Amino acid sequence: MRLQLYDGVAAVPPSAWPAGDGGVFVGHEWLAALEEAGCVGGATGWQPLPLALERDGRVEALAPAYLKQHNRGEYVFDWAWSEAYARAGLQYYPKLVVASPFTPVTGHRLLGAADGQAPLIAGLRQLVDDNGLSSAHVLFPTADEARRLADAGWLLRDGTQFHWRNRAYAGFDDFLATLSRDKRKKIRQERRRVAEAGVTVRTLAGAEIGDDDWRLFDRCYRQTYLEHRSAPYLNLDFFRLIGDRLAGHCVMFVASAGGRDIAASLCVTDGDTLYGRYWGALEEVSCLHFELCYYQGLEYAIAHRLRSFEGGAQGEHKLARGFEPERTVSAHYIADARFRDAIAGWLQRERAGVSDYVDQLFSHSAYKTLAQDE
Repeated sequence: MRLQLYDGVAAVPPSAWPAGDGGVFVGHEWLAALEEAGCVGGATGWQPLPLALERDGRVEALAPAYLKQHNRGEYVFDWAWSEAYARAGLQYYPKLVVASPFTPVTGHRLLGAADGQAPLIAGLRQLVDDNGLSSAHVLFPTADEARRLADAGWLLRDGTQFHWRNRAYAGFDDFLATLSRDKRKKIRQERRRVAEAGVTVRTLAGAEIGDDDWRLFDRCYRQTYLEHRSAPYLNLDFFRLIGDRLAGHCVMFVASAGGRDIAASLCVTDGDTLYGRYWGALEEVSCLHFELCYYQGLEYAIAHRLRSFEGGAQGEHKLARGFEPERTVSAHYIADARFRDAIAGWLQRERAGVSDYVDQLFSHSAYKTLAQDE
């Protein structure tokens, strides 16, 4: 067996990409689309460098690695670490990241055969040490992968997201009936405001999403980034590519008012989970964000009997809408022993804070307790 570093995802033949339960966000089609559309590579600060374990000319295991020149698009924030390096007169960038770019979704990051994980982990560390990099980071791995990384001496970092679980609801009203009275009232009021504004929503899935729909979605997506004075990570070419190659995974909700389309959100289905990914609006309508990004997704998940709905990173406001706290994890190899020890202590303190935070969140659950009235 040998480790092979490829110059980009496109250099790995699709037939050689490890099959299995890695999920759509680390599949060859998704990652290659990012590369082909120019969302990664070039001057983006995301240089694709997939690390593969080969046997007899076949790829048996692979880590979707990227050389990073910044920390944007990761959703695991290490600004404090980079600032500490700068204060010490050291360079934090470039660093090595194993992730699905711009996608804070837990899933396999060490793809392929289970017995290939240990060599991949060792290879990532070797890449850092041999090239004088500051660190390597595996973002949103599975629990089993995190344990293997920890056993290899990597530092683990806890995080929190908000996920919704389908408890075999017969419909949206059945879901609402499980919430406390004030939360039910709030959701109904928000949905009523959207309806009273004359907004209707249509659902498009798979091949129903045409090029005009992708153009509309791209306009909405870019407009929202513009309003926040930031640059979008993705572009129309990427959306078209996944619409072509991964049509069966795409679900779009389009809002219309006064005979024109004014907003859209894009979700991705993978197995029994719906992932809320991106949204945007051309006009401002009160509560439209909640309708397109949460309530439409919940209705879709219930109707299609999906197990869960992940509404994206962060957002305590999701708690009042039936989402619940979920732990996430990332793993970090810090090359410099001095910084490794310092960051290990920092993570221990942060972990205690995350645990307290999650406990507090559960105490504010939207769901009824036995002590609450109907």
